[in-house]
Amino acid sequence: MLAYLDADRLRRTLPYPALISALRAAFQDAIEAPTRQVHTLSEEEGNVLVVMPAWKQGGMMGVKMFTSVPSNPQRGLPTLHYVYILYDTGTGVPLALLDAEEMTKRRTGAASALAATFLARPDSATLLVVGTGALAPYMAAAHCAARPIRTVRVWGRDSGKVQAACERIREQLADPRIRVEPAAGLEAAAAEADIITCATTSRAPLLQSAWIRPGTHVDLAGGFKPDMREADDELMARAALFVDTYDGALAEAGDLVQPIAAGRFGPEAVASDLAGLASGRHPGRVDPRQVTVFKSVGAAIEDLCAATLAWSSEPR
Repeated sequence: MLAYLDADRLRRTLPYPALISALRAAFQDAIEAPTRQVHTLSEEEGNVLVVMPAWKQGGMMGVKMFTSVPSNPQRGLPTLHYVYILYDTGTGVPLALLDAEEMTKRRTGAASALAATFLARPDSATLLVVGTGALAPYMAAAHCAARPIRTVRVWGRDSGKVQAACERIREQLADPRIRVEPAAGLEAAAAEADIITCATTSRAPLLQSAWIRPGTHVDLAGGFKPDMREADDELMARAALFVDTYDGALAEAGDLVQPIAAGRFGPEAVASDLAGLASGRHPGRVDPRQVTVFKSVGAAIEDLCAATLAWSSEPR
């Protein structure tokens, strides 16, 4: 019988320190992860089906499929619906069905936190979370697991949603030593932050280069389509740029696609991907006053890593 790993099991089996460590190893491993396939279901409505496979010879194989239906909130439904199936690569036998929504949120936060271990200053103490959606508490909790964060500020356009996000972050952290509070304003909070993590679907830049002080690390986890932006051209041109995967980020991330198309810089401006950082081929931050940007769009290798860790952690 196919096992089912629900959200509670994944929270138990995917603690951030273990998941960050597993991702670091996975990005050094021989895992095949073809570029995701995006199938348009409706041109008019923008509905798509995304398929993300990955496998390791002699190990596990997994496929994540998700739909994106932008009009779903009008029906009282989430925009995204996920499913993930884990297989034994050698036999092709399916092993488990996972709550892919919980898994995706946890691995997204952990991948950004992994990047921060190379790119954020080791003494980073103030985190700014830009966005109040479902991903916000996961990004906050993961970054707090990677750096000695003592203050988390949250910015969003709706004050009620900001307060709710602060409560969800406090629940995830469960650490009274970390202060979680609304940001008084985006410009002021960005100017005071050591790490800024953005998880939005904005189509216009939110972060302005002029606000970002030297030494800041900027984590752009939203903006997963070419028409989405979270940072302005000046910030992207100024910073040392890093991505989760070259193929995904350079094809799908508006924060890279748009300034490259405008001639602000070329693809070669991206210093490294996560594989390069994890393997030591690139040292990451080289100057405490450097501004670094990590742009992610998600990768199937991260899903397979999280699913494998969860499966191997479960008693059977």
